[in-house]
Amino acid sequence: MTVQPVSFDLLDGLIQWLVVFAGFVATFTVVALATSIPLYGVSGPKRVISGAMRGLTDFVSISPRRVYAIAMLAFKESIRRKALLVFVVFAGLFMFAGWFMEGDAARPELHLTNLVAFVFLAMTWIVLPVVVLLSCWGLPEDIRLRSLHTVVTKPVRRNEIVLGRMLGFSAVGTLIIVLMAAVGYGWILRHVPKDVAMFCRVPVYGSISFLDRNGNPQEQGINVGDIVMTRSFIEGGSKATAIWHFPISHEVDELKIESRFEAFRTWKGNMDRSLRVRFTLVNDEKDLRVPLPAYEVNEFRYNEVLISRHQEITDEQTLKKSEVDLFKDLLVPFDPQNEVHRKLQGDASAGVLTVHAQCLDRGQYIGLSPGDCFLRLTDRSFAVGYIKATVGLWLECLLLVVIAVTASCFVKFPVAFILTSSIGVVGSFAYGFLLEIVSGKQKGGGAAESVYRLITHMNETTPLPENLFTKSIVAFDKPLVEGLGIVRYVIPDLSHYGTSEWLAKGFDVPWNGVLLPAMAVTFAYFLPCLLLGYFSLRLRELEAK
Repeated sequence: MTVQPVSFDLLDGLIQWLVVFAGFVATFTVVALATSIPLYGVSGPKRVISGAMRGLTDFVSISPRRVYAIAMLAFKESIRRKALLVFVVFAGLFMFAGWFMEGDAARPELHLTNLVAFVFLAMTWIVLPVVVLLSCWGLPEDIRLRSLHTVVTKPVRRNEIVLGRMLGFSAVGTLIIVLMAAVGYGWILRHVPKDVAMFCRVPVYGSISFLDRNGNPQEQGINVGDIVMTRSFIEGGSKATAIWHFPISHEVDELKIESRFEAFRTWKGNMDRSLRVRFTLVNDEKDLRVPLPAYEVNEFRYNEVLISRHQEITDEQTLKKSEVDLFKDLLVPFDPQNEVHRKLQGDASAGVLTVHAQCLDRGQYIGLSPGDCFLRLTDRSFAVGYIKATVGLWLECLLLVVIAVTASCFVKFPVAFILTSSIGVVGSFAYGFLLEIVSGKQKGGGAAESVYRLITHMNETTPLPENLFTKSIVAFDKPLVEGLGIVRYVIPDLSHYGTSEWLAKGFDVPWNGVLLPAMAVTFAYFLPCLLLGYFSLRLRELEAK
């Protein structure tokens, strides 16, 4: 789960999609024209243009009634093929899963996390393989049994067959997901402890920066020895500070800061008491600082600090008490020229709030990451978050159905299933690795260079020796990496579809950072896959082989 997902720019995504789509259309057109001349001679380009015009006519003259009829046929065929028998497996899992998922009495909220994770894991690994199998099996099986011949001889266009299949199998997946989600929600309500509050946090994250022990600006804090530095640490009893800037959208009577820091002890100290942290509200433009009451860090639960709108401060020199208004005195207007303000994601129409965090115990350290501290808005109900997480799974199901039906238009069932499964696995688990290879961030080079390093026992950070052989290896890897740069536009990024992780951690599923890009990716693949499936089905020999 990404703690702070990047806001999705719909216009920028649409422009990028149009550029990529136009590039692929132009590539396929050039390839079709080039291959038509050896096959058909001088009349080849004319055949290609005629076929393109016929395809345009078919898409303009598409019939919703015929598409609906084919979709219903695909839906009924799936039911007859016992697609709903997956409920037997699903029911068996839920009948006995409760025996092995007893909660921890000390931390009952983790029981809800395990229940949610189990429900969505079960739905994912039961629904998606079944729907992909049906989608890959449908058209090749109809061609093998020649039942599709009775359809294509009717006034039915090939694009209507492809679109109807997509809608029919999507309807099957939708029905299964809705029924399983309803059963899973009831199962969660039954097994969750009564003293556990079910809600979804709505966080507002800010940008983070650091000051070292002398008060000098730093990009990150101290590394206390972790191999993977997920948190930066600040030293207690010094000027070391973590600084957050939060966007504020509107005025309220009370704000809530929620944090979860990691404590690192250099000496034992008082083990009955945790390390102490203090937040300070700061307005540098007015030289105003409002310290909040210190609290002890609970490393295993979120710590909540309430900030009322009106704060009382005492002047250190005159000892006079005065009252400051959180929104009138502490917030600074959003400045688009400010580099820190430009990093903020969210509505900052009311202003930007600066919060300093310091550890008060000398010689001890507090670990912080950008997601360890956030402003918590009004909670949403667990049911709303559950529906959003289910929508994410449903969108992934639709995307895989579209890809599977398209693959079944030009290859047989086993190859279509392997192709769709490979795209799903790479898009879910290896897309980030693919981007690192293409961008050059992945150390160790390409395939040939990696093999060379393995054989010579050379680690990935050691520079290659300067000789003709290593230069030829690098030259050999270059076109492969460039080819992967094209592949990344073909394989969808399925990381946005992991919506259940947000719900399992007790957070609301973000719309702009998670659901919107998931919807955009799903619909972005629909038109190219429909076109590819249509022309593939037109060129395919509809005879059993």
